[in-house]
Amino acid sequence: MKTDLFLVTPPFTQLNTPYPATAYIKGFLNTKNISSTQADLGIEVILALFSRKGLENLFLHAEGRADQSKSPNAKRIIALKEEYIKSIDAVIAFLQGKNPTLALQICQEDYLPEASRFTQLEELDWAFGSMGTQDKAKHLATLYLEDISDFIIECIDPNFGFSRYAERLGRSANSFDELYGVLNQGYTYMDEILVKILADKIAHIQPKLFVISVPFPGNLYAAFRCAQFVKQHYPEIKIAMGGGFANTELRSLSDNRVFEFFDYISLDDGELPLELIFNAIINDTPFNLYKRTFVLENGEVVYKNDALRSDYKQFDVGTPDYSDLHLDRYISVIEIVNPMHRMWSDGRWNKLTMAHGCYWGKCTFCDISLDYIKVYEPVAAKLIVDRIEELSANTGQNGFHFVDEAAPPALMREVALEILRRKITVTWWTNIRFEKSFTRDLAILLKASGCIAVSGGLEVASDRLLKLIDKGVSVEQVAQVTRNLTEAGILVHAYLMYGYPTQTIQETVDSLEMVRQLFEAGVVQSGFWHQFAMTAHSPVGMYPERFGVVKETETIGTFANNDINYIDKTGIDHDRFSFGLKKSLFNFMHGICFDYKLQEWFDFKIPRTTISADFIEKSLKDDHKLNTKPTAKVIWLGGKPEQEHFSRYKKNKAIEMMILTFHDKKESFNIQTSREEGEWLSAFLQKIAVSNTKVYTFQETKADFETTMEHFELFWYSEPVYSLRDFGLLVL
Repeated sequence: MKTDLFLVTPPFTQLNTPYPATAYIKGFLNTKNISSTQADLGIEVILALFSRKGLENLFLHAEGRADQSKSPNAKRIIALKEEYIKSIDAVIAFLQGKNPTLALQICQEDYLPEASRFTQLEELDWAFGSMGTQDKAKHLATLYLEDISDFIIECIDPNFGFSRYAERLGRSANSFDELYGVLNQGYTYMDEILVKILADKIAHIQPKLFVISVPFPGNLYAAFRCAQFVKQHYPEIKIAMGGGFANTELRSLSDNRVFEFFDYISLDDGELPLELIFNAIINDTPFNLYKRTFVLENGEVVYKNDALRSDYKQFDVGTPDYSDLHLDRYISVIEIVNPMHRMWSDGRWNKLTMAHGCYWGKCTFCDISLDYIKVYEPVAAKLIVDRIEELSANTGQNGFHFVDEAAPPALMREVALEILRRKITVTWWTNIRFEKSFTRDLAILLKASGCIAVSGGLEVASDRLLKLIDKGVSVEQVAQVTRNLTEAGILVHAYLMYGYPTQTIQETVDSLEMVRQLFEAGVVQSGFWHQFAMTAHSPVGMYPERFGVVKETETIGTFANNDINYIDKTGIDHDRFSFGLKKSLFNFMHGICFDYKLQEWFDFKIPRTTISADFIEKSLKDDHKLNTKPTAKVIWLGGKPEQEHFSRYKKNKAIEMMILTFHDKKESFNIQTSREEGEWLSAFLQKIAVSNTKVYTFQETKADFETTMEHFELFWYSEPVYSLRDFGLLVL
């Protein structure tokens, strides 16, 4: 099966779903009638390793290494090797969703062999609560795989990891020396598996161009091993690298040894650079134009950006194409109890983007100078939903993870309306900014369209630092937005940061208190603390003097350059806070320990918080129904009401009244109005039903009412309409 391009993601990214870069590129190549095949080598290596034959070879190899003394845990696993070999295929099939009845046997806890990972079970029982059988079995099966992973790391390959491989060699590798030295050594056990799979594919596909997408540092070593194999055995095949790692780390690449492995390394959006590279290969002329591409000329690394063509608009890049990726073979695992992290590892998600880049594009810790964030271009809502329907049909899956830097709320609204108009079932989640546009009514609309979760950066829960970060939000605003989302039934995950330049110990303590109150109020359900890292393409990295930090070195390496070592002039050791922040958050996520003094999370003295104990509680007491802009859209999510007429007498005078009965999915309810108001309302609700393409504004709603009646505001802010506002009458 000859094809023009072979697109691969090297080991390892995720077990449960393919990383989308090659699917995006394949979708684009389809629009150009360029043939391509793609493979996720990570899942293929994992399935070869975690199989009956794979474990037989693994144990044989481990037992043959007499040079190594083994821990009691490794000895136990070797003693139980027949149990692992016997059970592995059934467990993998279960995690692929093909063998659901095995859950009953796994949950009896006498089926799987158990090593050190299972010692976590007692302390996790309280955290998981009464899990369903399938979930509990997935978690136990995950511990079983992690036991085998621990054995591999100790006895076979210390660089192994399910979602990364030899990550240390790729992270902040300013010099290519260490990686180059390792690549000139013999194959590791994992390399042998990888190269065998790759050799079979290359021999079958016979591509003209081999394209490797490297999203993370943990993919880098395997990417070079793949390129090395193809160079040695198929020198006629050209090799290109792109992806997130190249985009952030290799922008100042100058080491010519890299081009012993690759012919081209491209930056940023890959569609046009890849098309030009392919044209150069096909045309085979000495003069070719390139877009944001490194090549080797006369022994020197040269950056070519001479093509005058503009990058393709999002409208023209096509729908991601997941064919060739064996979607039924991915593995859903439940590693840890963080609910958002569970979504990353459990279930298969089609990946899409609502908008290229970030509509905010100001956060000072972020790489906002790079095109993938700086160049903001939204996709039309109808096109997004067209792609949703196309991908659902092609993959058989209706779960979508929108991988935006920050999904724009106005576009999310239009996508939600389009999903509801088309009456399709979609489950989706994305990343957002906690900005005031996420009103109570927008949250209800998003939930109705299938949105189940959002993640967003609270970063540092300090208004001073949020201004310094240029986040464009306040803690009070975050509390109100997360309240709106939570009340609508959308899971909220907060990214949290500590150690930002000039952050004081007092501000770290106060941030923790803010986080404690947010979890205690129930408006945030999931979170993760990470320590600030300075990167070369962020405002902090480019202008450190503005943020009170000093770069430790100005030397630019010849290979990877992104992470920057720096000295914070405050002199505070932020590392000390790491354990206490993460331990407290673990407990808060499970609804406990809110009454602990903050000092109890740390083994060193910290100051008392200066945040009032009811700060978040007070922030949540606004009335969110009274502020209505004339241009706001008015939408009705419910159905047509039943009408019942009756008369009410006042001073012997009959007043015509109406009862409207509404039915939603959970309950039925009534509202009572005058007959004239009820007839108008019943008719107008059909005009503003979400299924209609015509959308009425609040001003148009008022005008429609006042064609027959007066005092619209008295009616709109009355108890009957307030009741409807709780059941799907939205003002957006």
